Amino acid sequence: MARTNGIEGIYRRHVQTVYRVCYSYLGSAADAEDAVQATFMKLVEHPRSFESEEHEKAWLIVAAKNHCLDVLRSASYSRVVALDECVPEPSVEDEVFADEPGEVMQAVLHLPEKYKDVVFLHYVEGRKTDEIARMLGSPPSTVRNRLADARALLRKELEGGGGI
Repeated sequence: MARTNGIEGIYRRHVQTVYRVCYSYLGSAADAEDAVQATFMKLVEHPRSFESEEHEKAWLIVAAKNHCLDVLRSASYSRVVALDECVPEPSVEDEVFADEPGEVMQAVLHLPEKYKDVVFLHYVEGRKTDEIARMLGSPPSTVRNRLADARALLRKELEGGGGI
């Protein structure tokens, strides 16, 4: 398959990653879709050149995260639950794309901000800690510590101890 250049190529290469980042912050498929659109519109409105596909991805992840945080901070943001979101799906193959997150994804959504990025990049994207460190501009030891702390918080939450 030929490599697609320009905004279309960037979109095709990274839309799923941007969606997952947005979903991990906003917890709603509809809100995540809106955030994905806003993130790519930033790139359309203010074109830039990237050194590599990894640079594209890193920029998009940071832009998506920042947009989601702006949405969450905005006074006008309020989550309205549609009726079909209240009815759970009988079987869900991928919690990341589900309208109603399962128990694990729900726990991840409740993690403090500093843990969400590393959990997402490591467990959903399959990235190594050194790669995550470069993408986020953090030391690899910080990434490893955040992953360990996030696992401990998730374990405690999923065992019924609460705490997130």
